[in-house]
Amino acid sequence: MADLTKILEQAQQMQGRLEKIQEDLQRMTVSGTSGGGMVTVEADGKGQITKVRVDPSLVNASDVEMLEDLLVVALRDAQQKSAELAKQEMSKLTGGMSLPFKLPF
Repeated sequence: MADLTKILEQAQQMQGRLEKIQEDLQRMTVSGTSGGGMVTVEADGKGQITKVRVDPSLVNASDVEMLEDLLVVALRDAQQKSAELAKQEMSKLTGGMSLPFKLPF
């Protein structure tokens, strides 16, 4: 029975560390860019977009497609960096071991 108690304690500790990592990720920021920095997207460590900046020189009513493309690239860049940040933070919890499932953030 002592082994089961120890396992439950370890699970609770791991859950506490996971919650702390999730809180930390929410406070962290990554930036994705495109167009040589003319479009910048900021996201938190959980991948939630928090800010979009567009250089005013890009705003051209006759070329909206270019701006849309640059936004998509910057958004993807920010999300990729956010996912990498989350992966790095989670490796602290798992000791670098890959998990066979995707976490909910």
